[in-house]
Amino acid sequence: MEIDKAIRESNDRRLKTKYNNAIYVIKRALALYSIEEVAFSFNGGKDSTVLLHVLRAGYFLYKEEQSCSNEGLNDFPIRTIYFESTCAFPEINSFTYDAASAYGLQMDIIRTDFKSGLEDLLKTKPIRAIFLGVRIGDPTAVGQEQFSPSSPGWPSFMRVNPILDWSYRDVWAFLLTCKVQYCSLYDQGYTSIGSIYDTVPNALLCISDSSSSKETFRPAYLLSDGRLERAGRVKKFSPVCGSFSAVSNGPDSIDLRKSSMLTASVIAVGDEILFGTIEDQLGPSLCRKLHSIGWCVSQATVVRNDVDSVAEEVERRKPTNDLIFIYGGVGPLHSDVTLSGVAKAFGVRLAPDEEFEEYLRHLIGDQCTGDRNEMAQLPEGITELLHHENLPVPLIKCQNVIILTATNIMELAKEWECLIELTRSGGLFEMMEPYISKCLITQLSDVETAQPLSKLCLEFPDLYIGAYRRSRTGPLTISFKGKDQARIESAMEALCKKFHPGVFSETN
Repeated sequence: MEIDKAIRESNDRRLKTKYNNAIYVIKRALALYSIEEVAFSFNGGKDSTVLLHVLRAGYFLYKEEQSCSNEGLNDFPIRTIYFESTCAFPEINSFTYDAASAYGLQMDIIRTDFKSGLEDLLKTKPIRAIFLGVRIGDPTAVGQEQFSPSSPGWPSFMRVNPILDWSYRDVWAFLLTCKVQYCSLYDQGYTSIGSIYDTVPNALLCISDSSSSKETFRPAYLLSDGRLERAGRVKKFSPVCGSFSAVSNGPDSIDLRKSSMLTASVIAVGDEILFGTIEDQLGPSLCRKLHSIGWCVSQATVVRNDVDSVAEEVERRKPTNDLIFIYGGVGPLHSDVTLSGVAKAFGVRLAPDEEFEEYLRHLIGDQCTGDRNEMAQLPEGITELLHHENLPVPLIKCQNVIILTATNIMELAKEWECLIELTRSGGLFEMMEPYISKCLITQLSDVETAQPLSKLCLEFPDLYIGAYRRSRTGPLTISFKGKDQARIESAMEALCKKFHPGVFSETN
């Protein structure tokens, strides 16, 4: 069989491993269910095309092992389901029908929605399992295993996902190694194809040409960062197909510039901090950095190196904060539980991320083993890798949670600079007007200043007015923080007028 031969002759060890694992899943499914009880959902996309050829190879190898007569691949009896839609690209429809003709697919064409179509099909056919081209990172992949029963409320069948753990890189390595045909849209810069209303070529593949007004794009297999596979999905509306929203991996899609305040929580993970073994310097530094870009820190907490402790704190903070920054507990040690805690807070599992593993492999070499590398297990379906040339490995972002790996002030400064650059170039998060801070000092007692300060807070509710002493016998420092310098100066003047001249002096 040409597919199996191409993979065996390849030098790509990772692709061989992925292929062999997928073949095992297919063989297992064919052993559990009869040919009449299985089906293959084909949509003409790259993942589905990979599955078509892996499934053909798996069926051929399974029949060979069963000592059956070699019927050849001209006879591929697995039923193929195609959901034809008026919203699909013409190129997708053409490729699908061409593939069906070339490989002798027994097509069941459904022109209703996925759920209704399946209900009708399963009423007339004895289908118990359906092969799907779902991969980790797809919006529908969260919580799925290689064998997963259909969701509640759906027709009852087993979802079989042979390429669930394949990356974008693996998909293209397979298609190019095996030299099989794929939809022509992928050679025009499309990297993830939905409907004609929510899909455009990936701008990251655009070729700049000042001599031509027409945009041209490199093929999809040249996209270097598979995490940006869905960058060509856009938010549009069609009265025929309904509303399509771009997937957002962060704060809700609102006009943050018009929001009066953005809030963040800071979470430190570390028993050593709670025991007093080490002093946490990252938390205060991070708070200052957030204030410098106009963010308000609503909470800074320290939790134990315990999965449940991390999960509970993240779950408590993520609905009420625009961003959460968490640090500590990241690594291969038994106490490094931050990623597990974040995954639990979002109700997802940890799953292998091969792109992240590649970075780790370059960093720590042969110590990074593919099957055992716990550090390459990331929260499934919600993880975005934040790449920057000055970072040895990308930072990890899970929806509105950013996981920092810094262990000291210098490392934090470097990671923060990279985050700011990513924000300026790609809108990672919003940068607001920075907070302005001014201070007055006085030798007055707390009792003398208490009531005037309380009244001042009522007069200037838009400012944060605090008071503290560095020592019991030292001067009282009164701080004013806000985004309007005129308001801060007015508040300082109003306070001074409540006392005799010269009682307060301004300080940095």
